Amino acid sequence: MGIFDKAKELLGQHDEQVDAAIEKAGDMVDEKTGGKFEGQVDQAQDLLQEKTGEGDTSA
Repeated sequence: MGIFDKAKELLGQHDEQVDAAIEKAGDMVDEKTGGKFEGQVDQAQDLLQEKTGEGDTSA
């Protein structure tokens, strides 16, 4: 098993924590930019959440 396979497995096992971290990071970007890129940030959050597990697309 390669390092990327192991990382993917770990991300899948901790999907809720990963999704929460993605959400928090996106909120921080929105705060720092005054919401100027909110649409793009939300799209990125959704994409990352889908790629890292079951995909919680609630934003």
